[in-house]
Amino acid sequence: MRTKRNKLPYAAALAWLSAVLMPLGGMGAANAGNIEAGKAAAAVCVACHQVDGGGMAPAGAEPWPALAGLDAGYIIKQLNDFKSGARKNVSMQPFAQMLNDQQVTDVAAYYASLPLPAREAPEADRELLAHGEKLALQGDWDRYIVRCVACHGPGNAGVGSDFPRLAGQLPEYLRRQLQAYRDGSRSNDPQDLMGSIARRMSDRDIEAVSLWLGSQPVQK
Repeated sequence: MRTKRNKLPYAAALAWLSAVLMPLGGMGAANAGNIEAGKAAAAVCVACHQVDGGGMAPAGAEPWPALAGLDAGYIIKQLNDFKSGARKNVSMQPFAQMLNDQQVTDVAAYYASLPLPAREAPEADRELLAHGEKLALQGDWDRYIVRCVACHGPGNAGVGSDFPRLAGQLPEYLRRQLQAYRDGSRSNDPQDLMGSIARRMSDRDIEAVSLWLGSQPVQK
């Protein structure tokens, strides 16, 4: 005889998520930066993140995320985390440390002002994409995997400075970050939200949701 799944953990998880997100809701505003000054300071960024801010993922090499259109506050936080060592990356840290506080703000304003370049959707198995769509939009509460849109907002277009846009991001980069959250090599997320989710995800989960999110158009 099949037993009913206990709904209490589900309700408790939702309540916990709401409690964690409430204090983060007003943290998206960033100090205004100078876009033109940011463009000049970003000259050191274009080799990896490209002139249009679209990023790149060379085969067999480290993927560099698309920065164009990301929330300025999110970019500021990540650059400051690279500078302080709260987020570790041997390639990014020296570049971040080259920027003073005003340049960090200006670079963030510049990239936030850029439209995300159009790119072809990654090729993937339909079944795998369907699995990724389910995780992104519905989650998997049997395993306490929270759906991406719960934090990253409608269309996974991002919410403030803590939850970046995922739609249209390079799948290779998304995969690398989920793996880093899972193995603990990245831990600069608020309240270990991403770490606690990624540790419940299989390799197939990570591959599927990364591919599906990367194939999604960016909501205007």
